[in-house]
Amino acid sequence: MSEFEPKIVAFVCNWCTYAGADLTGTSRIKYATNVKIVRFPCTGRIDFMLLLKAFGEGADGIIISGCHPNDCHYTSGNFHARRRWVMFRGLMNFMGIDTRRVQFSWVSAAEGAKWAEIVNTTVDEVRELGPYTDYKKVADYLETEVTNG
Repeated sequence: MSEFEPKIVAFVCNWCTYAGADLTGTSRIKYATNVKIVRFPCTGRIDFMLLLKAFGEGADGIIISGCHPNDCHYTSGNFHARRRWVMFRGLMNFMGIDTRRVQFSWVSAAEGAKWAEIVNTTVDEVRELGPYTDYKKVADYLETEVTNG
């Protein structure tokens, strides 16, 4: 039996983390290939319903990463993201989703090695947790929210 390989979705800021991930590649720093990156103009634009949708579509883990505090291209977007993360953790606890499945971090455009470390650590932690099998519960919740408005 082969080792479980988790599916990780990374929601990242265009200006910092995406550029840092690009630097990781151009610097030829090795890191796990389990991560699919979704680029946003700013982490402040990431709605937590998108995170639930990722789980509902079969993601085993999520990375949210953007500019360091006070370095946001849009002034305060990363502070909005941090506040949303606090609220989302409460929702995850309510829904029974292990909060260790989501990694929240700050990565600048110059921190390619840090990005690789975050990806590798997240993949290892989610691998230990095993596959996320409660996605049906999340998908049902999302369906109810959409139909009830």
